[in-house]
Amino acid sequence: MSEQIDGRCLCGAVEITLSAPAGWVGACHCSMCRRWSGTVFAGFPAAAETVRVTGQVRTYASSEFAERAFCETCGSHLWVRDRAEGADYDLMPGLFAAARDWPLKSEIYLDEAPAWLRIAGDHKTATREAYLAKNPQFREVRDG
Repeated sequence: MSEQIDGRCLCGAVEITLSAPAGWVGACHCSMCRRWSGTVFAGFPAAAETVRVTGQVRTYASSEFAERAFCETCGSHLWVRDRAEGADYDLMPGLFAAARDWPLKSEIYLDEAPAWLRIAGDHKTATREAYLAKNPQFREVRDG
């Protein structure tokens, strides 16, 4: 995908313009994402240089390496991002009308998903241990 898409929070105080959308969504069932989202977290990657944000955004350092952002006015979740300078974004697809037709590409921490939540479809999946085996830097994140 190469078209520009626009998104916004619930109240419209934060607007996000993205010049190179991924065109797919990933889901995470880890305990941190469940607490933040209230259920399953869904997001899609975006290179920092393709993202333009306007409006008042608050961030929360949710771990030593990541921050989560939300609208200062309405509280809409905006992104998860590595705290390193220039890091890529993991944006919330619900902010963008264009994302409604994107396929689910991956689902991680599948073994931690609530019993009432099963996402149908043909997409890649990984359990907690399988994901952490490929991404050991995330082992430091506390459960609980």
